[in-house]
Amino acid sequence: MRAAVYHGARDIRIENLPVPVPGPGDLLLKVRSAGICGTDALEWDRGPILTPVDQPHPVTEHQGPTILGHEFGGRVVDLGPEVDGFGAGDLVACVAGISCGACAGCKAGTSNFCDRYFTLGIDGHGGLVGYAVAPSAACLEVGRLGLDDDRAALVQPMSVALHALRQGELRPGDTAVVLGVGGVGAFLVYAAAQHGADVLAVDLDPARLAVAEALGASAAVRADPDSSPASGVLGYAGGPVAVVYEVTGAPAALTAALEMVRPRGRVVGIGLGAHPVPIDMRRITLREIRLVGTRAQVFEADFADAASLVASRPQGWSDVAPIALPLDQLVPDGLLPMVKGRPERIKTLIDPWATAIRPASGARAGSIDRVVSPSLERVIAE
Repeated sequence: MRAAVYHGARDIRIENLPVPVPGPGDLLLKVRSAGICGTDALEWDRGPILTPVDQPHPVTEHQGPTILGHEFGGRVVDLGPEVDGFGAGDLVACVAGISCGACAGCKAGTSNFCDRYFTLGIDGHGGLVGYAVAPSAACLEVGRLGLDDDRAALVQPMSVALHALRQGELRPGDTAVVLGVGGVGAFLVYAAAQHGADVLAVDLDPARLAVAEALGASAAVRADPDSSPASGVLGYAGGPVAVVYEVTGAPAALTAALEMVRPRGRVVGIGLGAHPVPIDMRRITLREIRLVGTRAQVFEADFADAASLVASRPQGWSDVAPIALPLDQLVPDGLLPMVKGRPERIKTLIDPWATAIRPASGARAGSIDRVVSPSLERVIAE
């Protein structure tokens, strides 16, 4: 099987590896679609940061080259011992964040703070590979919801967005602002709109804003890189809002979020910047603003609901994830544009079995030439 193997900064190799054997409690999945995100791009560009290339991971004990990919699902082709509730041919989505189920954090319903937490595709081998092993306890059967392979790969990022949404204690009828609507932000717009909120999307990219409106945003505010978007948002909203979700990680964005939120409102920090950000504690304290963080998702609380959200969009997700690239195009047309800040898609999928780009589910084959980079034009189907 072919795999995208991370060896260090700017060093991902497409290698032929033996098919793994599932251990106790594990599933062997045939992966036809896996997503990539900013974490993958950052590891490739500047790592190793999280990936245990140079020293063993304290939980997985993995060290060395690592198969990337933490947004994936697949068809069950084999089951290890002690697996119940799954059968060959089942389509599953994998949460990738693995917890022990026995520590205090897990028992308290916060498995994202498990004492032995680790992530497939970061702390051990992941899903950018023909066949992946995943713990059955971290998988959800999603074929019954009508999902296909491409949409199964979207459940994990949707679960991250849904967990963030809940951290903001968003209520139906609230006005919410999403700062940055690429990646997690796009899924957050959809989840918030489905929750009954009035959603304002803010981004620099007009194409992303158009998608955000299709996902349910009631208004789209194009940000100016040289000024705060607060005045524009306050104008659209008619005043401060209940919740602001800050997805960009940009230093100025947190300041803008605090300017937009109403007294006793909530600001959820999702994006991670490269450096610490100063904040005005007077504004937070005197206005009783709640500034909260969010980490990954809680499988038991978020994952099934995220799968249902992905399944609930009747027109599919081809505007968010229009194509799937072969492994050979992972770096030049997947990770590199993200590093340069010029991704041509909100979400890029990778098909480990593809030999050329293909339209993702719900996309028309003839539309591929409008969403891929020039380096792929030689393989575009007319």
